Amino acid sequence: MTDVVEAGVPAGDNAAKDSAADGGAAGVRMDLLRFATAGSVDDGKSTLIGRLLYDTKSLFTDQLAAVEAVSAARGDEYTNLALLTDGLRAEREQGITIDVAYRYFATPRRKFIIADTPGHIQYTRNMVTGASTADLALILVDARKGMVEQSRRHAFLCSLLRVPHLVLCVNKMDLVDWDQTVFEQIADEFTSFAAKLEVPDLSVIPVSALHGDNIVTRSPRTPWYDGPSLLHHLEHVHIASDRNLVDVRFPVQHVIRPQSTTVTDYRGYAGQVASGILKPGDEIMVLPSGFTTTIAGIDTADGPVPEAFPPMSVTVRLADDIDVTRGDMLCRPHNAPKPAQDIEAMLCWMDETHPLHVGGKYTIKHTTRTARTIIRGLNYRLDVNTLHRDETASQLQLNEIGRVRIRTTVPLLADEYRRNRTTGGFILIDDTTNRTIAAGMIIEAN
Repeated sequence: MTDVVEAGVPAGDNAAKDSAADGGAAGVRMDLLRFATAGSVDDGKSTLIGRLLYDTKSLFTDQLAAVEAVSAARGDEYTNLALLTDGLRAEREQGITIDVAYRYFATPRRKFIIADTPGHIQYTRNMVTGASTADLALILVDARKGMVEQSRRHAFLCSLLRVPHLVLCVNKMDLVDWDQTVFEQIADEFTSFAAKLEVPDLSVIPVSALHGDNIVTRSPRTPWYDGPSLLHHLEHVHIASDRNLVDVRFPVQHVIRPQSTTVTDYRGYAGQVASGILKPGDEIMVLPSGFTTTIAGIDTADGPVPEAFPPMSVTVRLADDIDVTRGDMLCRPHNAPKPAQDIEAMLCWMDETHPLHVGGKYTIKHTTRTARTIIRGLNYRLDVNTLHRDETASQLQLNEIGRVRIRTTVPLLADEYRRNRTTGGFILIDDTTNRTIAAGMIIEAN
């Protein structure tokens, strides 16, 4: 079996080592932080992720050896950590990120899933995909270039996708001699732009991903910076309150009826908790039928649990034998989504061959329910760089975003996206190719 370089405690981080001794080895359940990286081309996103993986000792020895070999073959004078995430051959040849690369690592305090998203404008759809489930987004800016078009575009997209936390990493500070004035100018410009968006939490950190400054530990090269290192911020940013624990939403994905002689009279409804908290004994309503009952039990792969909360995947057993099928939703009787067929949404168009046009008919997938839908109107196309609304637009091309009106053949059990990212989001599918052609965020549902 391949050896790991070392256990997952960042070198030189005594606080992390202490936490491992205090709680990490005591079986305390660590939470999971999903974060995405964004920024313009060659701002150092892949290098930053590689540095995080390297400095937290999260690499296998053969991974590191392979990267060192490729770096030497390319003539690099250093180990090119960006190669850890640029996995496609085209990415390594061009030195850019094209696909969304997912990487995983953990510290004694928290587990992480990283989505390394591309910076090119033609891969905006990939960035939307990577950030759609993120709790936090890292936006990198080259200290030499400052804010550019893609920086604004990605900040807007993160705001549109309701990513709760943003971190602006001013990278390559070593190339501007760690100039505090340069850092503050970029921070002020970005903060002013973010004020026009709905950004609930913003942090700014000066870093050098290539050399590891302020990535895992505080750097002595920035005595004027009194904030945390990037890893410290990622470990301690509070995400529990970002979950919607008020509105119970449980889309049913599968009905479980074991065909076994040892298990009789078992009927469970499997799915992922979208929001709220479920407990045995709670009264619930099944939509769209409107029948009410109580929860008899909640099962997981490891056995019964006393409660379920997002994003747990569980099987819910009900006290009464009522008709429930895939696409139905469990909720509270007095806090239920209103079934809606007329929907207004922000739409990101992802198809390069056919633009969106009014009157187009597609398949819509919302939680576990699918239906047919028609585009009834395009209110405006949005310029994500200037936030200008073009109300004369008649279509959306690849990577363009606009506000649309759609009507579905069957009611959707939807919430506003700002309230619930799971029940407020959907995708459109082309019937002829079965390709995902758009991602939508619901604004109003009637």
